[in-house]
Amino acid sequence: MSDEPARASAIADLMRAGREMSRLSMVFRYAIAERLGLTVSDLECLDHLADTGPATAGQIAERTNLTTGAVTSMLRRLQQAGYVSAERDPTDRRRVIVTLRPERVADLERPYERFAQRTAQLIEDYTAEEIRLLARHYERMQAMYHEELDHLRDSDTPPRSA
Repeated sequence: MSDEPARASAIADLMRAGREMSRLSMVFRYAIAERLGLTVSDLECLDHLADTGPATAGQIAERTNLTTGAVTSMLRRLQQAGYVSAERDPTDRRRVIVTLRPERVADLERPYERFAQRTAQLIEDYTAEEIRLLARHYERMQAMYHEELDHLRDSDTPPRSA
């Protein structure tokens, strides 16, 4: 007897759970951004800087999928709000290096504290092997998202009108 129906059902459950997790993650991000008086793009930019360190405006545009003009406006807002500093690259004056201001990191982390504590409790009973499986899954999903974003950016197909 084949295990195919059970596997197909498990895959459908996984896909459904992934879509719901993605949706809830987005709703959560919007709520956090609103609480901080930011847009979701602002928050994505700040998260990127927190994860990777200083970045150019072009790198931020790529990460957030915004135009360079939109990134320029966003960076102006974030500078005025005191979240980032932006300095000309000394080796290439055409580029701007954006840095998250360390004194603002706690402000950005505070809304996530409860979620981080609950996540730690959630995985408390997971084995190291189970956690590594989840980490591999997330890493593979991230790689796939990057590939799909590149494909969408490079595609000759124009966006569909609503």
